[in-house]
Amino acid sequence: MNTGKAFENGFVITKDEITKAEQIDFTPHAKFKGVYLKHLVTGAMTGQQVSSHLVKVEPNCVLDNHIHENNLEIHEVIAGSAKAIVGNQEVDYLPGTIGILPAGVPHRIVASDEGVYILAKFTPALV
Repeated sequence: MNTGKAFENGFVITKDEITKAEQIDFTPHAKFKGVYLKHLVTGAMTGQQVSSHLVKVEPNCVLDNHIHENNLEIHEVIAGSAKAIVGNQEVDYLPGTIGILPAGVPHRIVASDEGVYILAKFTPALV
């Protein structure tokens, strides 16, 4: 099983409960076709300190240029591949790659023919 699928079907464990990730729906991105978000850890769970989202970008789709003005974002590429444009830099997003995106830095993800899964973490929490 690829790591992206493992996160789709894993567990979110807090001091009070265990939630099967498969019970958390993917939400289509409001702006970008072929981009889906599974909100695994929300601000409500962490006192708004951090959130964690499984981002699935389908093959050859684009999470187009955007900025998070007030959030530090960390990308962990867990399956598939993509090209990422972070600020003025273009890099390969391959499993094991970690991207650190300070607040206010524009970024864009272009998925390969196989698509890409990214675990995206935000502080403060995005949702």
